[in-house]
Amino acid sequence: MTGVHTSAQQGFSTQAVTYAQGRPDYPRQLTGWLAEALQISAQSTVVDLGAGTGKFTRLLSSLAPTLIAVEPVAEMGAQLAKLLPDVRLLDGTAESIPLASASADALVCAQAFHWFSTRAALAEIHRVLKPGGRLGLVWNVRDESVDWVAAITQIITPYEGDTPRFHSGRWREAFTGEYFSAPQVTCFAYHHVGSPQEVIMDRFLSVSFIAALPPAEKATVTGQLRTLIDTHPALQGRDTVAFPYQTQAYRCERLS
Repeated sequence: MTGVHTSAQQGFSTQAVTYAQGRPDYPRQLTGWLAEALQISAQSTVVDLGAGTGKFTRLLSSLAPTLIAVEPVAEMGAQLAKLLPDVRLLDGTAESIPLASASADALVCAQAFHWFSTRAALAEIHRVLKPGGRLGLVWNVRDESVDWVAAITQIITPYEGDTPRFHSGRWREAFTGEYFSAPQVTCFAYHHVGSPQEVIMDRFLSVSFIAALPPAEKATVTGQLRTLIDTHPALQGRDTVAFPYQTQAYRCERLS
């Protein structure tokens, strides 16, 4: 498990099932982006790096039959194997991908690159990709212009600590022009529709640094989230909630 942040190892291993239940899927338009921006087709060999429980892997599998999922947390990989038993699943990290050099046409990281946004990781991704290969980075980003979404951020942020996060923007620092072109973004609106338990409770109790909390602190967060659901006018008494996201998809091209 060398190279895996403690929050990821502890949180994702204990909350893999909750993660699979609570994390949003992705907008349909992303299929077109994968095909056009990353040039993924039925003839492509594609790597899903940091594949987790397979939510993004499932989307990729509809485009690329030759698909390889790489995931270092065994409990997450077990969920992926249940969901997608025909997908090749490998134990590996971004700094040590168990594939031959120049073996992939495209490599995609969904909800993951901020965990391993280092020069070493980009060098390894560069090695695995063929000349002219594409790197795709995808995140579902909460729409905090909605007041109850912003309230959720206020509940969980005090526990963040040193956990790598997309919103810090630190992941961009690895792109120095050495291995890949600068990331180019395309944005899509998306709503994760489901019960409050699924789209709020399961979603945020599966956040790495929340899942890794001691029981008493996790109970505090759980109580605050339930109070928000029970009292906010947009949430109280509702069987179904539409959680607003902006899906940000970044394209990077492998440099020679």
